[in-house]
Amino acid sequence: MNKEIATPNRTKEILQKYGFSFKKSLGQNFLIDPNILHRIADHAGITDQTGVIEIGPGIGALTEQLAKRAKKVVAFEIDQRLLPILDDTLSPYENIKVIHQDVLKADVAAVINEEFQDCDEIKVVANLPYYVTTPIIMKLLEEKLPLNSIVVMLQKEVADRMAAAPANKDYGSLSIAVQFYTEPKTVMTVPKTVFVPQPNVDSAVIRLALRDGPAVSVDNETFFFQLVKASFAQRRKTLQNNLINNLFAEKAGKQMIEDALETAGIDGRRRGETLSIKEFGHLANILFAKL
Repeated sequence: MNKEIATPNRTKEILQKYGFSFKKSLGQNFLIDPNILHRIADHAGITDQTGVIEIGPGIGALTEQLAKRAKKVVAFEIDQRLLPILDDTLSPYENIKVIHQDVLKADVAAVINEEFQDCDEIKVVANLPYYVTTPIIMKLLEEKLPLNSIVVMLQKEVADRMAAAPANKDYGSLSIAVQFYTEPKTVMTVPKTVFVPQPNVDSAVIRLALRDGPAVSVDNETFFFQLVKASFAQRRKTLQNNLINNLFAEKAGKQMIEDALETAGIDGRRRGETLSIKEFGHLANILFAKL
């Protein structure tokens, strides 16, 4: 069996063989430490009955580890130059399909339907390109795909924001959006030294366990997220001021917001970052009923 793709020497060989040069615009950083890849795959809890979606397989370093454990791996790769490389590096594995498509434009639900009929569970496992981490995760969550979990490597700072609790400087609308659909847990941090080229920041692996239903029951999800976004518009302002200035275009909403805060038993002088997801849900439902 060939050496693992992720060893520094094998990575170098593959890149030289194909004359591959990294595209900064695609956020390409390849892992050159097999142990970290083993740990990511372990944290994902993959069995021979799992269907795995990978995003941005690069030269196949993580894909290889996933294929050894999973029933089937479907990887989305946007960079056409990597397709012949993946064809070569992953040739020992029969259970991998590479789709040349931008996952943000892909019909992931249709792919799941087509590719994972005989799998007991579906998980996303990926080393995500930093510049599109949040849009990719939000797409996977908002489309309410039949996923069990999402285990991804991303910028440590973004992982901190996703997992943050109220009254923490990292807590914001991203924390609430992710925690609305999942239970996040940072499972490991990854130093920048194990990548080529080396990124400017450290990374972390976060595990998002999909909830059976949203963290809080809301009457209108779109309005709930509008309210959350408005609450964090200017972090130093009070909740009441942020809502008055950012939730409704017309100032007629002022009295309505004050009344809703009172009904919800929430002090409008608090800052958005102190509210729990349940408080946001309660407030959103009261306000939505007044519209």
